[in-house]
Amino acid sequence: MRLAAGLLLALLSTAALNYGFYVQHTASNMLPRLTVRHPIASLSALFTDRHWIAGFVTGLGGWALYIIALYLAPLSLVQATSAGGVGLLAVLVWSGGSRLSARERVAVAACISGLLLLGLSLPAGGAGHAPPESWGPPLSWVLASMLVAALSAAPAAALLRPGAGLAVAAGLLYSSGDVATKAAVGGTAPVFVFAALLPLCHGLAFVSLQLAFQRGTALATAGVSTLLTNLLPILAGVIVFQEHMPSGVPGALRGFGFAGAVLGAAMLARAARQDETSPDDPDGRSSPGAAASVG
Repeated sequence: MRLAAGLLLALLSTAALNYGFYVQHTASNMLPRLTVRHPIASLSALFTDRHWIAGFVTGLGGWALYIIALYLAPLSLVQATSAGGVGLLAVLVWSGGSRLSARERVAVAACISGLLLLGLSLPAGGAGHAPPESWGPPLSWVLASMLVAALSAAPAAALLRPGAGLAVAAGLLYSSGDVATKAAVGGTAPVFVFAALLPLCHGLAFVSLQLAFQRGTALATAGVSTLLTNLLPILAGVIVFQEHMPSGVPGALRGFGFAGAVLGAAMLARAARQDETSPDDPDGRSSPGAAASVG
C-alpha cells in the first residue's frame, strides 16, 4: 500500500507539474523580454501576471506531492512514473490547437504503456533502497550536474536549437535537486547540506526554464527539461541509492515499464525538435515575446 500510494502521488504530481509548465510557457510568451541583467523587472513581469501565477502555484502543489511520493517510494520508481508527464504535456499542446505528428502520438502511447506495465509490477513490491553509506556519492552527483548545467546554459547553447541549452540546464538542475531531496528525506548526513542545495538547484532551474520558455515551444523546452528531470534521477536511484529491481516476471514488467516511459519521453522530445518548427517560424518561437535574452 505504501508503494502504491507513493506512485499515485507521483502520478498526480507530474500532472500538476506539467500542467503548470504548460500554463507558464503560454503566459511567458505574452510577456516582455526576460533577462538576468534585470532580475527585478523580470520577476515583476512574471509575478504580476495572473495566468503565469496560476501555473506557478499549480506547479508548487505538484512539487509538494512529489516530496511525499519520494518519502513513500524509491526514487527510480517515482521518476519512471513521472516520465509519463511528457505525454501529458503533448496532450495539453494538442488541446491548445497545435497538431501532433504520428511520431508524437506513438510517443504518448509508449509513455502510457510504460505506466501500465509499472502498475502491473506493483504486487511484487517495491525496489529495495537504502540511504547511501556516505554523503559523498549524492553530493558528487549534485555538484557534477550543476557543472554540466552551467556548460549547457552558456558554452554549449550555441550548438543547440534556441531554448534547448537552457532547457537542458533546467532539467539537470531540477534532477540534481531531486537527488538532494531524496538524500535529505532519507536522512543522509549531513542533512542540512542537501536541504541547502535543494533551493539553490531549483532556483537556478527556475531561472533557466523561464528563459527557455521565451525561446522555444512547450515540448522543446518543458518537454526536454522534464525528460532529463525524470531520466537522471532514475540513474541516480540505481547508482547512488542502491535501488534494486524485483526478480522474475515482475522485474521484467517493471524493466519494460521503465523503458516504455523513458523511450516515449525521448521520442517526444526529439519529435518536438523536428516537427514543431514551421517554415515561417524556424526557431520554433510562438510569439514576439520569444526573443528573450540570457544577458
